[in-house]
Amino acid sequence: MAAGPVTRVLVIDDEAPIRLLCRVNLEAEGMEVLEAPDGPSGLELARTGRPDVILLDVMMPGLDGWRVAEELLEDERTSRIPIIFLTARAEFRDRARGLDIGGVDYVTKPFNPLELAPLVDDLLARIDRGERDVLRVEKLAELRSLMDAE
Repeated sequence: MAAGPVTRVLVIDDEAPIRLLCRVNLEAEGMEVLEAPDGPSGLELARTGRPDVILLDVMMPGLDGWRVAEELLEDERTSRIPIIFLTARAEFRDRARGLDIGGVDYVTKPFNPLELAPLVDDLLARIDRGERDVLRVEKLAELRSLMDAE
C-alpha cells in the first residue's frame, strides 16, 4: 500500500493495561494512538484529535461506552468516525446493541492484540470504498448465524 497519512486510533478504555496493549501493537504497525481513560475525555479527544477510528470499551464507570457511542454518532464532528467496540461483554444482545448503535465491529476481551492493526486497516479500507453499511449488515448476519447455531 502506498504511504499515505498515518492512521490515528483513539482508544477509550478505563483499564490502563488494555490501552497500553493497544498502543504498543498499533504503534508497531505505524499507527498513531490517542488514549482516553474515560468517556468524557474520550468524547473530547474524539472531537479535538480527529481520529480515523475509535476502539471503545463498553464497561466504564460514569459514562459507559454505549452512551459515548451514542454521543459520538449524534455529533456531526464525530458521527462519521467508525467505532469498534472492544469489550468483555460477549453476549449476543450486547453485540447486537453495539451494531445497532452504529458500531462497525465488536471485539471481545480477551483479544489477540496482533489482530488489531490488520482489523483497523481492513475496516478503514472498506469504509473508504463506501462499504460502511455492508460491514454492519455482515456483522449482524454473523451474529444471527451464531445465535441460530446455539
